Amino acid sequence: MINKKPYVISGIAKETPDVTLFRFRAQDGSTLSFDPGMFIMLHYRNPQTGEEIGRAFSLASRPDDTELEFAISMIHGKFTSKLDDAKIGDVYFVTGPYGQFKYTPAENKKVLFVAGGTGLAPFLSMLRLIGEKKYDTDVELIYSIRHPEEIIRKQELEDYKKSMHFNYVVSVTRQETDEDMRWQGEHGHIDAQMIERHVLDAAERTCYICGPLKFTKAIEAALISLGVDKKNIKADVWGE
Repeated sequence: MINKKPYVISGIAKETPDVTLFRFRAQDGSTLSFDPGMFIMLHYRNPQTGEEIGRAFSLASRPDDTELEFAISMIHGKFTSKLDDAKIGDVYFVTGPYGQFKYTPAENKKVLFVAGGTGLAPFLSMLRLIGEKKYDTDVELIYSIRHPEEIIRKQELEDYKKSMHFNYVVSVTRQETDEDMRWQGEHGHIDAQMIERHVLDAAERTCYICGPLKFTKAIEAALISLGVDKKNIKADVWGE
């Protein structure tokens, strides 16, 4: 039987129109050991009926942090509707960590991160570790969102540009609002041409992709077309 450990909500912050950052602290004060890129299962238990529902979320926090942080799209589904009503002090349950989508500092000196939406979360964990430990890792990030206001942790990303060997590019996929049209960065879905414009040495990097299945398949194909060896491509996929 899997042991579900109680965690208390310690922070709730609306980050973008659709994404909320949640922080959880273990009820017993312990920390969770994990590698950046891994995920946990977060469980909600109905206090009246005892019924449980759970969902997987990538960890955005550093491995040694006293709190677990998640960037969650509030899609008003069965699980996120519970989080819609959540408040500081509410108890949820955690199992894990799980997954093989891991960043290994000693092995990965040059990396390319490609994120779609809240797929930025595991890369935040990786960047936070790199920054904290002052690893000399060469990091390129290409980040796809629908609208400019959906950039998660924008100031944090800007700070990393100043303090680490890090650069990032954001591509906006929609052109529906005035702000979309005024956007001065990349427009459209990430493809081989966009990657090549910004990362000339992609074939020399370990490449990490996080996002929905269609997104990860398209990025993997683009990377292979640019000469990246498939064994150097790691993907964390949502959905079917």
